[in-house]
Amino acid sequence: MQGQLLANRYRLGESIGRGGMGRVWSAHDEVLHRAVAVKELTAAQWVAEADRAILLARTQTEARAAARINHPAVVTVHDVLEHDDRPWIVMELVDGPSLADAVKEHGRIVPAEAARIGLWTLRALRAAHKAGVLHRDVKPGNVLLAKDGRVKLTDFGIAQVEGDSTITRTGEIVGSVDYLAPERVSGSEPGPASDLWALGATLYTAIEGVSPFRRTSPISTMQAVIEDEPEVPEYAGAMGPVISALLRKDPADRPTADEAEAMLAEAAEGRRASAAQAYVPTRVVPAPGPRPETATTVTPPAPMAPVPMAPAPAAPGRRWPRALLAVVAAVALAGGGVAGAMYYADHRDDSGSSAQQDTTGQDSSAGSDGKQDGKDGKQDGKSGEQGGTTASGAIPDDWERVQDVEGFSLMLPPGWKRQANGQQIDYTPDGGQTFVRIAVDKASQWPDSYQHQLDLEKNLRVKLPDYRRVALDSNTFRDRAGSLWEFTWTAGNQDATSGARHAIEETYREADGTEYALYLSVPAADWDGARERFDAILRGWQPA
Repeated sequence: MQGQLLANRYRLGESIGRGGMGRVWSAHDEVLHRAVAVKELTAAQWVAEADRAILLARTQTEARAAARINHPAVVTVHDVLEHDDRPWIVMELVDGPSLADAVKEHGRIVPAEAARIGLWTLRALRAAHKAGVLHRDVKPGNVLLAKDGRVKLTDFGIAQVEGDSTITRTGEIVGSVDYLAPERVSGSEPGPASDLWALGATLYTAIEGVSPFRRTSPISTMQAVIEDEPEVPEYAGAMGPVISALLRKDPADRPTADEAEAMLAEAAEGRRASAAQAYVPTRVVPAPGPRPETATTVTPPAPMAPVPMAPAPAAPGRRWPRALLAVVAAVALAGGGVAGAMYYADHRDDSGSSAQQDTTGQDSSAGSDGKQDGKDGKQDGKSGEQGGTTASGAIPDDWERVQDVEGFSLMLPPGWKRQANGQQIDYTPDGGQTFVRIAVDKASQWPDSYQHQLDLEKNLRVKLPDYRRVALDSNTFRDRAGSLWEFTWTAGNQDATSGARHAIEETYREADGTEYALYLSVPAADWDGARERFDAILRGWQPA
């Protein structure tokens, strides 16, 4: 898309960032002759029609929210346009990395610099709150550090604007789980104090180099937000009491924005904020371990990938608080979890025995919305007809998001169960006659997915009776280079999946080089409608 002209005005340059919702491009405004940033809502291409409307509404909310705020620490929105059936936001281009990028580059930020960053972020939030806007997604990735020293708060994509009707479903939580205030996890209405909590968690991450509440899954992270106090920061210095004050569980116990600004101003000067000490809860502090090298003041690096946070193990045998259980039952969370390395077999072969039952000891059939996929789903007599479909591969309303223990998630009809097939993962409604298989290769030896599938095809032509290629073409999937392969063959009588078979597979690589293969195999007699289901599965796919 580089070089493309949008609205006869904005010439796209390089891709400078991406997230779960979209991608950001540098661009040139050919009318005003200035550099700008353009945000593309790529997520709209991979969701159901009902969810697409919500995404579009959130994009409009982002533009309106930012437009209501007049402050030098808030990224300015210049324009909103529609192109390729989705909205694009044109905004101020910030020459510099995010705080998340800076932490990844330097390990951590010295307290005085973190206090300065926090002070400007707080001022941006105060201006937003005064304009009737709650940000609701304050995190290191949304704090930008310009090379000239300016601090900019961006991404009001899930902001709540005073006077607007809600654009979220009942019970839905939006935002990064690590930085959700306890009241938001518990389902209470957020307020300005919720943004201050997220600022406290952001500053903790900046100074310590790790997120204070991140655990091994979204559920255990939410549990930690509600129940646990963060580890005492080792490197915070004068910022320690300020962070503790912002991270009080009860929003009524947190400082006001005025009080927090005074605390941060003192910490930025290297002075310990005396007022902050009153907010620090009394607790036993363990002796610190060995300290790594001393951090230095940040010179912002060039943009790079988001910061990987070291997960802490969840405590076994603990009971979830009732409020958290209520939220888990209603909330759909995509992503999260721990990505385990899965060996990518020499070929994705379903001509042998059926999958074996998963033996990980974890309930991998639990969807990310807290529902259990192990319940018996309704069947209409055909193994390939599990769950409804809609036109153009849209995700049917009754499908559920399944969060796999390996870190990825996908949308499936109710009743599909997880099974381990060697070192690949299958989901099936009928013991293996119909199944979706996920394979992951973190170190592919092939130059691209198309060449990989061609090599696999050579093996299958020899191994599979009556093999016939329907299609094998390179394509683009999730804005990444990929390849789509469809074929048929006849499985022998000794196989559990005997008879005429039909399969389709999308293979692509993420930005980190990890290659994913999503493969659907059904009896040939059940192929009618299977392609639409496969397209719906692709729309709901979320990598680790």
